[in-house]
Amino acid sequence: MTGPLAGMRVLDLTHFMAGPFCSMLLADMGADVVKVERPQGEDGRRMSAGGFRSFDAVNRNKRSIAVDLGREEGCQVVRRMAEQADVLVQNFRVGSLERMGLAYEDLALVNAGIIYCSISGFGTTGPRREEGGLDLIAQGFTGLMSVTGEPGRPPVKIGVPICDLNAGLFGALGILAAWAHRLRTGVGQMVDTSLMEGGIAYTIWESGLFWASGEVPGPEGSAHRLAAPYEALRTADGYITVGGASQLNWERICAALDRADLAVDDRFRTPSLRLGNRQELAGVLEGVLAGSTTAEWLARLNEEGVPCGPVNTIASVYEDAQVRARQMAVEVRASAGGNTTVIGPPVKLSRTPPSVARGAPALGEHTHEVLREYSFTDDEIGDLRRAGIAHGESPRARDEPRPAPTARRAT
Repeated sequence: MTGPLAGMRVLDLTHFMAGPFCSMLLADMGADVVKVERPQGEDGRRMSAGGFRSFDAVNRNKRSIAVDLGREEGCQVVRRMAEQADVLVQNFRVGSLERMGLAYEDLALVNAGIIYCSISGFGTTGPRREEGGLDLIAQGFTGLMSVTGEPGRPPVKIGVPICDLNAGLFGALGILAAWAHRLRTGVGQMVDTSLMEGGIAYTIWESGLFWASGEVPGPEGSAHRLAAPYEALRTADGYITVGGASQLNWERICAALDRADLAVDDRFRTPSLRLGNRQELAGVLEGVLAGSTTAEWLARLNEEGVPCGPVNTIASVYEDAQVRARQMAVEVRASAGGNTTVIGPPVKLSRTPPSVARGAPALGEHTHEVLREYSFTDDEIGDLRRAGIAHGESPRARDEPRPAPTARRAT
């Protein structure tokens, strides 16, 4: 692996979404991430629809070993590996790894420099610390569902697992902060985040409004709480998003729509008037927008310098020239053969760019090679296999030549 984190050794004891997303971000940046799975594999390998497995989406650039953590000998394998690792990431329910002797306090005794990231439903402290957490539960708990959707309608979850992904992102950020501290001091630490905190952290406008006014925010559809027009508006053949948050952009919108009269209309002259008359304003604008297509309005608004865009489907996103130019769809070799397409790294670095070198690993694909790298002898690995502790490819299968993974932009 290459990238800014090349040389970082990560043990990945994660499953489902938040934890695997966290360690995948590190792997994209060049960390050597070893996914430690139980012999039957993590549950994400069995979550599939339409030929897609959730496992494949968040486990690229990793190697897989299969170890039975239900037995003390398997836990001892992880403890021994942790002596040489830089980072361990886990998202088990709070208390689970503690009972296995794999808590931060246990591993810090054998490796004072280890950075131990725990991602849980509610964090490792507080009265709910042992409760299970899933993205849906977190979206409801953190108030996100109460401010999503249209006014007067039932609660709606955000269409992507935002609490899972945000917790993973904050976990990666915490790991990098702890890594910077370790480079200065040589001392590791625990990184503790949760789906709950990942959700609350996104309620920037809503929490601020509540604390300032005492008003409990509700859903606003696609509209903004503090500015108008700033929402999706209907055109002759679809919808367009328009950002008229500033006075200058509002005047540009009026020019693009050839409606200079709206700029001086007593209902819409100032930001506060437009916000107070937001629904009436949206109706007036949609009356004008109905006269032309989305493509025509995008051209006119862009010509005036107005922030705007289409409301894409997932399919049309990847047809866009800008998305292609930024290489956000990458084709890689799958572990089972053939090619698969994955989302490209969302951050670009000029000197040490992240990359996607390989797709998600097969279960136990790298058990033998990884254990050898972590100072296990061939005899020890053979004993672990015969005892049913370690699982995966045989040494012969591992050593057989195979096509090198390729990474290129999807066509």
